[in-house]
Amino acid sequence: MDILVTGVAGFIGFHLSLAILKNGDRVTGIDNINDYYDSKLKKARLKILDAHDNFSFIFMDISDRKGMRELFKCKRFDKVVNLAAQAGVRYSIENPDTYVDANLIGFANILEGCRQSMPDHLVYASSSSVYGANTKIPFSVGDNVDHPVSLYAATKKSNELMAHAYSHLYSIPVTGLRFFTVYGPWGRPDMAYFKFTKAILKGEPIDVYNYGNMKRDFTYIDDIIKGVIKVMKMPPDSAEKKDTKATTSAPFKLYNIGNNTHVQLNYFIQTLEDIIGKKAVKNMLPMQPGDVPATYADIDSLQADTNFKPETSIENGLERFVAWYRDYYRS
Repeated sequence: MDILVTGVAGFIGFHLSLAILKNGDRVTGIDNINDYYDSKLKKARLKILDAHDNFSFIFMDISDRKGMRELFKCKRFDKVVNLAAQAGVRYSIENPDTYVDANLIGFANILEGCRQSMPDHLVYASSSSVYGANTKIPFSVGDNVDHPVSLYAATKKSNELMAHAYSHLYSIPVTGLRFFTVYGPWGRPDMAYFKFTKAILKGEPIDVYNYGNMKRDFTYIDDIIKGVIKVMKMPPDSAEKKDTKATTSAPFKLYNIGNNTHVQLNYFIQTLEDIIGKKAVKNMLPMQPGDVPATYADIDSLQADTNFKPETSIENGLERFVAWYRDYYRS
């Protein structure tokens, strides 16, 4: 199959593309290699993908309407996986324009391309951030998500609405995945586990928000990739479906994809300390604007439809990440 992966130099995009290539399919990858975090890490991921004959790379921003139109005009992809987005909750508070360009205009270009070329399945990244101020635990896809607490979350909610409209109007099979705190080797340097590891190894202080009482549904990258691949193989049909709010016949699905548990930040740090063999210097701080106290994925529907089952404990996952970090940075 010919599969388009946007955000291919990103954390999830890299791992997904590697798994697809190892399965013998072809990947066309798109990325703008922006400087939101270390571009050298992105280029190192791309170098690994470039070693595969079935991989081709296009340097492009998905907000480039003309470029995206030409891409879909020249080639029909069997499946499209949109992982390109401006990430980060706190960054969105100070840089809103970036999120509008990448997450709204860029995603609109993806949807338009799919309308013109009609792939068998469009899979796109949403986020657990859409649950915002939701106090019901665990988070379910049927919960109200009308109260985002960051612009990033608002753009992801918008993506879900845009995707449903296109699916309804043009019968495009579309599945959205609400990712829950993905971590692991080749991860994002802006994420807490990455920053903590770097600081603890150097003996530098770490900022611990909400005094370490936050809880997150940390999900190891290998488990995420297995789930995404299962979903890719199962495009939704046009049969009438009901949820708590409405009835739709669009070939459209939304899933949570997480570890189906949550871990307190203080325990997460303690586990890192044990693996590294060094205590953290903690700077205990209150909650940040745009943050939420807990995330926890209800993955019942994903399990029922795909037999998805996360298998990696936080202890094993962090041990693998730290081993990769020490090897990559020679720390």
